[in-house]
Amino acid sequence: MKTTSIITVNFNQPQVTIDFLKSVKANTELDNVEVILVDNGSREDHENAYKEIYPDLIYIKSAVNLGFAGGNNLGVKIAKGDYILFLNNDTEIVKGLLETLITEFKQYPEIGIISPLLLYYEQPNIIQYAGFTEMNYLTCRNKGIGSMETDQGQYNADSRETGYCHGAAMMCRKADLESVGLMAEQFFLYYEELDWCEKFKKAGKKIWFTGKTRVYHKESISVGKESSLKTYFMTRNRILFIRRNTGGLNTFLFSVYYSLIACPKQIIIYLLKGRSDLIKWVFKGVLWNFTNSKNSDKLGFKI
Repeated sequence: MKTTSIITVNFNQPQVTIDFLKSVKANTELDNVEVILVDNGSREDHENAYKEIYPDLIYIKSAVNLGFAGGNNLGVKIAKGDYILFLNNDTEIVKGLLETLITEFKQYPEIGIISPLLLYYEQPNIIQYAGFTEMNYLTCRNKGIGSMETDQGQYNADSRETGYCHGAAMMCRKADLESVGLMAEQFFLYYEELDWCEKFKKAGKKIWFTGKTRVYHKESISVGKESSLKTYFMTRNRILFIRRNTGGLNTFLFSVYYSLIACPKQIIIYLLKGRSDLIKWVFKGVLWNFTNSKNSDKLGFKI
């Protein structure tokens, strides 16, 4: 049996995925790893190109885009490793990543899910993630630890509990999924890994960060272009996260804050940016939560 199953999801990024596979091949002991690639409704099938780089690749083709959680869950269902490492396809890894993360699990049995230090690929001296603070459930806000700091080795010795893992790189034991369950697919995009971390916490497990190893992430330092898809799911899922993870009173208080303060502020920002086209997606994201249960699988957005 393989020690670790690496799962990655591709959506119309063949060259990025090829670079990812090259990185995994160069930096892991192939006898101990299985790599599962979920092609998540991509327009073109590049299976042969992927397997030319990584011949033992386990390739799954989904006819439709299942979202971040759905794509990864498809991979989990066939994973055979004792440990499952979820990596974005726009990441590249370093030697010893798997061994370091597994050592953390063995040293600290209370760990449920762990993420390493994340650095920006294009500016590898800049930190993206060194942990998260706990969530303020009244505002649904938290902060990134180490975000935008220059990497001077300040987190290299860190091994600690943290608020949440980062979806770009996170590992868990497959055995723990029997009690925790899979990621909630109704999020589709954004907040699903935070929700999953909450499930691990409720199962008595700790969320962990280690700076003893690292992953390079090709996400831009600038957040990226605003879009209807991003606006809708960020709005919709921020409320959904609170509905799923707090009680009725907190949900009510958050809803008041979000409706009267956060959303109007966001609408003003869009107006100042000349992006009035996005305002309707704020309203649609809020409205979805008033017309659907917290377990609804209706996206409310045409993908």
